[in-house]
Amino acid sequence: MIGFYDYTVILTYISFASSISGIFLATRGHFNWAIFCLAFSGLCDMFDGKIARTKKNRTEDEKRFGIQIDSLCDVVCFGVFPIVLCYELGMTHFYSIPILIFYGLAGVIRLGYFNVMEEKRQNETSENRKYYQGLPITSMSVALPLLFVFAPLCRGYFLIWLHLLVLAVGVLPESLSALIVCYANSADEVRAFAKDDPYNHAGLITSFEVEPWMVAVGLPAIVKPQ
Repeated sequence: MIGFYDYTVILTYISFASSISGIFLATRGHFNWAIFCLAFSGLCDMFDGKIARTKKNRTEDEKRFGIQIDSLCDVVCFGVFPIVLCYELGMTHFYSIPILIFYGLAGVIRLGYFNVMEEKRQNETSENRKYYQGLPITSMSVALPLLFVFAPLCRGYFLIWLHLLVLAVGVLPESLSALIVCYANSADEVRAFAKDDPYNHAGLITSFEVEPWMVAVGLPAIVKPQ
């Protein structure tokens, strides 16, 4: 069979299978299990990259395949699946469909853009990616289950919140900034790190500020890396 089947991509394949199962469950009205499948897919997505990076001798083809298969599965798991699930949950009005289409389109565009920039980043550095640009589409695997769990507290406004959630996740990937927490000896060291970041070289970072932990977060730093 064409493709790669080692342990570095197994969680990605499991996540995909979970989402396809969730789609079938949603169309049959088994929303509790469908939500579970969505959350489980999100859990798999959290660790698939970490597991893939444990293989130190990956070929360039394996790395590129990992980037592509991860994004392709994300389109189904966190794009198509939530659209089907939200439709089955009640987003069937004339104004609901454009929101669902917008969410799906925004997700596909973001994942395609990420593929290009991630491959470029990996060509420039072997360091692990330290942050996302914006809100990743995979956040729906957390946001939607949380909304579903707290639906009894919505007092009849569940569909309104559902529409707002889908719209927000569709919009936010293009507009959020990133907060990076660094442990360094000086602010100049952090500025040098930021200027040398591949995303900065690619022109994706328009500006950045360096602030002490207490100013940026407002809480004392109680844990320091060893």
